[in-house]
Amino acid sequence: MSKPTVTRLFIGAVLVVIVGLLVAFAAIVAALVGGVVTIGGPAVVTVNGGALAGTLVWLIIASLAIAVGALAAIASWIGALLNTVQLEDKTWFVALLVLGLLSLGWVAMAAYVFAGPDATRQDATGPVVATTAGT
Repeated sequence: MSKPTVTRLFIGAVLVVIVGLLVAFAAIVAALVGGVVTIGGPAVVTVNGGALAGTLVWLIIASLAIAVGALAAIASWIGALLNTVQLEDKTWFVALLVLGLLSLGWVAMAAYVFAGPDATRQDATGPVVATTAGT
């Protein structure tokens, strides 16, 4: 997988997770403002079941978006690993692998997106040898 593909996949994953978090936050705020949970009165806490059902739908949509974003981020990390393992210098590969396994893969991926090498862009033709005509 080329670095531009990995970059697009990682940035898309981050955006999808952010959208999922925003939808979840908006659903929770709307539920609280809309009176899904009422504190006080004869019962200490009252839950409005009808309003809760609508909130749950939005929370499920948000959860699915976050899950899809997380899977895309893992796929971009695996693509970056497959790209960097082809390099002669294994520093980027080891950094991506170790940080990913320590749950800091987003740090490694951000560094890779901005400064990482692309093994697919290396010249595969080898060195050019100049020859003189007529010898």
